[in-house]
Amino acid sequence: MNPKGVRVRESRDSVEHPNSLGIVFALDVTGSMGAIPRLLAKEQLPKFMKVLTDCNVADPQILFMAVGDATSDNAPLQVGQYETTAELMDQWLTWCFIEGNGGGQGTESYELALYFLAQHTEMDCLVKRKKRGYLFMTGDELPYPALSKHIVESVIGDRLDDDLKTEEVVAELQKTFVPFFVIPDQDRRKKCERRWRDLLGDNVLCMDGPEDVCYVTAGAVALREGLVSNLDELAKRLEGTGVPHKQIASSMRALTPLAEALGRNGSSGEREAANAEPGGLKNLIQGLFKK
Repeated sequence: MNPKGVRVRESRDSVEHPNSLGIVFALDVTGSMGAIPRLLAKEQLPKFMKVLTDCNVADPQILFMAVGDATSDNAPLQVGQYETTAELMDQWLTWCFIEGNGGGQGTESYELALYFLAQHTEMDCLVKRKKRGYLFMTGDELPYPALSKHIVESVIGDRLDDDLKTEEVVAELQKTFVPFFVIPDQDRRKKCERRWRDLLGDNVLCMDGPEDVCYVTAGAVALREGLVSNLDELAKRLEGTGVPHKQIASSMRALTPLAEALGRNGSSGEREAANAEPGGLKNLIQGLFKK
């Protein structure tokens, strides 16, 4: 997973997967995230592919990354390969080094990961169908204001003439990816949400807890791709696959700002909930869209 000297990571169509969609999941593995990276790597992300297919994402190809701090960590950036099977994805997760360090100054090298994706990935979804891939990056800190050319050369091997502002890196990334920053709980959002919304707009997902990560991120793809018409439909689909009602409700809360921005918030939800039988899913989420 060492990115030094890597030319490209590829997401390609195949006979079995003719409409591939490149999806990257980047884990912040620094100390401030506590036990969350291990929880995600061991329990949540191995089922990410199933949740995506449950949400009708046809041919997802998933690449896992691990992100640290290039000013202090031994492995500030780790990059896997795009895979289409749960077994191979689980292998890359097993190889992730959860270093648990970081610089302790409220910033991590997120922009280094963004640079790698902007410059060292190729995806048939973009080349053949003009469809951008997706990036979901978990974290609870700020990016550095700029990406050091010295760090890029040291970690990745590219030689740049100058440092790059983080805004420049994001702008380049957005040509090929729809990037999301995923904040794992409400306490951590206070430290970093504003800066990430300045960079990514509505594509910041603030969860109640890390146990919802698969449902929130897969739901974001389904909403953006138009695979569900609104949150009501997404909730029904997750209910039909056996997702616990409590997790559906908290996942829908995390997705509400994005759904509203996309015009897919499902305003009929309250009226339907009012007529639902007691104890049903809709009763559980009936207040979800109230102002």
